[in-house]
Amino acid sequence: RRWGHLPTGMNSVGIGYLYTDAFVYFSPFLKITNTRARINSYGGSAIHTFDLAGKSARIGFLLPFVSGRWEGDVDNQFEDVHRNGFSDPRIRFSVNLYGAPAVKGAEFNEYRIQHMTNTVVGASLAVSVPLGQYDEDELINISGNRWTVRPQVGVVHSRGPWSFELTGSAFLFSDNKNFIENTRLEQRTMYAAQAHVVYDFKPGLWVSASTGYGVGGRVFLENQKTAYEVDNWLWSANFGFSIGERQSVRLTWLSGRTQNDVGRDSDNVILSWSMRWVN
Repeated sequence: RRWGHLPTGMNSVGIGYLYTDAFVYFSPFLKITNTRARINSYGGSAIHTFDLAGKSARIGFLLPFVSGRWEGDVDNQFEDVHRNGFSDPRIRFSVNLYGAPAVKGAEFNEYRIQHMTNTVVGASLAVSVPLGQYDEDELINISGNRWTVRPQVGVVHSRGPWSFELTGSAFLFSDNKNFIENTRLEQRTMYAAQAHVVYDFKPGLWVSASTGYGVGGRVFLENQKTAYEVDNWLWSANFGFSIGERQSVRLTWLSGRTQNDVGRDSDNVILSWSMRWVN
């Protein structure tokens, strides 16, 4: 619901928990096999909506904390590592360019009633800042130690209780100049598309099904091409409900599978809570 029409002057804060169980497939030259990761992630977020030249816009902030255990065979010797710390914070700005004017209060409620069938087109820019925990002497880290810039465009069409959303993204990465063994890691642009179908049983009670696909992002080490390139399928199911007029809870199951020999397969469960108010 990243392109959903929200009233201007709205504020939202939230907390979330994510459990990940993943199998990780490293490049063969690393001689790391049978790798499994169990990761607990916690996040705090904040969103503020505002009027931008008559268009509804929002700015959001996310700060994750990660605690996880990775285990596997390194050159046929069992090893395990633990990592704890803050990951890279993310700032996201978005604006709805069509179909979602900047309105608030009673005017917003009236607009929504009059536009039960509506199409919204939006654009956004998200930036991950390399401020998380990172150790250049370790292969497995919480932070990526690089900037990630993600432009997005999307469209959502609502018809009665149904909403259909489609979003396209590009991920642009800066270089990690302090990868393991003092090497430089470069990654080409990655592209992704995601689609969502949402059904509202009533205001504040909804379910959705989603799928996504990511491709590209070839990795180079010291200008030498590696075997790693993104080729991932994702799918998820969501259930959300409101508690009173200001609070919401969402439960998500998310699964992903790599189509390459190098990558990861993961299953994830997400539980989040948020509270909103309007200035």
